[in-house]
Amino acid sequence: MIGWIVLAGIGAAAFALLWLLGLPRTLWSFAGAALMLGAAGYALQARPELSGALVEAAKKAQPDEPMLRDLRGAMFGRFTYIDGYFFAADALVRGGDPEKAARFMQGGVRSSPNDAALWTWYGMTLVEADGRTVSPAAGVAFRRAVALAPKHPGPAFFYGLAHVRAGQFAAALPWWKRALTLTPPDASYRKDIATRVALLEQFLAIQASEGQGTPPAS
Repeated sequence: MIGWIVLAGIGAAAFALLWLLGLPRTLWSFAGAALMLGAAGYALQARPELSGALVEAAKKAQPDEPMLRDLRGAMFGRFTYIDGYFFAADALVRGGDPEKAARFMQGGVRSSPNDAALWTWYGMTLVEADGRTVSPAAGVAFRRAVALAPKHPGPAFFYGLAHVRAGQFAAALPWWKRALTLTPPDASYRKDIATRVALLEQFLAIQASEGQGTPPAS
């Protein structure tokens, strides 16, 4: 019974994160199908008494993210010289080679060291290359982008997104709030950021309320 409760909780959290991560709705059905298959497999073969075993994750292709690409274009502009770097890095990540994407973006920031957009996406590719963790190198890239464009919402928003993808939701919220504050009232993407901020606040509030009954560690 506990396994089913956990599975239901994972399903609810998964669909909430699909929105927070900005994945296209066309992928939601795949997530639902995967959860159903997992439920069926659990019902047929689950043996919770067995201990788990660590397995090494293999590199694999990543789905396209048109919503995220459109948001990036709306924030940083389209049809500029940086598009070549963005599109090439996107293709490498989709092809399962985020390390090469990070090296490619590193070349971009070396050629244009004062471009906040390139530093921002260098940080995003480093997050992917490091297994969706905000490594020290990724943090340096994002903070460099913020320093270069302190009044631009883009670096702050994607730094927050990097934290979300790493599962560091509390760390993401201040950056998304900063991005929302810096976003012009008439910007096409303002509602999108505001919705993410509201959802993340609700998620953190639920997390906090569920943890209130947990005794402190001795």
